[in-house]
Amino acid sequence: MREILALARAEVLHVVRDKATLAQVVMVPVVQLLVLSNAATFTIRETPAYVVDLDHTTTSRGLVDRLAGSGHFRVTGTSESADLANEAMLRDDATLIVMIPAKFEQSLVRTGTAEAMLSVNAEKGSAAGIVQSYASDIMADYSRELSARLRPSLATVVEPGRAGPVAGVARIEGRVRSWYNPTLNYKHYMVPGILVALVTMISTLLSAQNIAREKEIGTLEQLNVTPITKGQFITAKLLPYWVLAMADLAIGLLIGWGVFGVPIRGSLLLLFGVAGVYLVVTLGIGLLISGRVDTQQQAMFVTFFIMMIYLLMSGLFTPVDSMPRWVQLAAELNPVKHFVSISRAILIKGAGVAEVARPVGILVLFAVGTFWLAVGQYHKRTA
Repeated sequence: MREILALARAEVLHVVRDKATLAQVVMVPVVQLLVLSNAATFTIRETPAYVVDLDHTTTSRGLVDRLAGSGHFRVTGTSESADLANEAMLRDDATLIVMIPAKFEQSLVRTGTAEAMLSVNAEKGSAAGIVQSYASDIMADYSRELSARLRPSLATVVEPGRAGPVAGVARIEGRVRSWYNPTLNYKHYMVPGILVALVTMISTLLSAQNIAREKEIGTLEQLNVTPITKGQFITAKLLPYWVLAMADLAIGLLIGWGVFGVPIRGSLLLLFGVAGVYLVVTLGIGLLISGRVDTQQQAMFVTFFIMMIYLLMSGLFTPVDSMPRWVQLAAELNPVKHFVSISRAILIKGAGVAEVARPVGILVLFAVGTFWLAVGQYHKRTA
């Protein structure tokens, strides 16, 4: 143990003396968490919309007012020309085109139905689906209001002298209850995942550069002839960055709770315990990378390549359930995916040990495997 602590102390001194590394460990994750938590959002506001109103009635104007007043849309132009609307979308001045046909109000009064065409710029990918959902929900709410006012419903009209309802326009409403995040605050969902991503990047990148740096400056040969075992050497290399990553996690949780209002419904002791296991995985992967490259630059490139795959398959930005089946199976080999789900479950849902036992068990297997591979990969000479 004395040998491990002595080598670990040398690693800590290196980090403290190297201002760039110290900033990378402490300041960079804080800044990234503050920026990314506001940038990575599923909430879309002030979407530019162009309205083609061919009806010019109070009903059509009411629909436009509803869109503009929702906060999700900003009406950038109105006209009676579909060509002008298409040109606005081509210039990217409009993401949504709302075309209200002639006799819109008349059709609504006579038949109870009226159509308004929504054209969305699908070039924007998933954002287009969110925009369409917002517009559809606003139109549905407005149509229910108009239905109650212009055409009475089955549930509200009773013919005089008659016990039951009369024929009219039936309306079925679904009531939605959002569990765990009733306000649908995207930051409560994104911040725990972003925090995992940042801790993963810092721990993996620092450990990947570790042995590569020793190779570059020529001190690895000196370490090779020291009277310590391979396991002691790897443990001493991991320990300082493990502690620093845990400190980053604590700082990130404090920012998430204090700045973004992220709830902490579960046990912090459980979260930090799982994080300790998870960091053995990420640090071990970093050391595996470090042992296979010759320079810190190579270590950085390989780390970012692996991290890109990890993050895209983690469920951080897109749900794993929406991916093809083979990708879902491959994602089970992604430790980031398991810790993202664990952190969200503990913080947002208040999950306990029983609820996160399966992903924690997978992380334990990953930790044992990566540490064993890292130790086995390192070839130490004793003379």
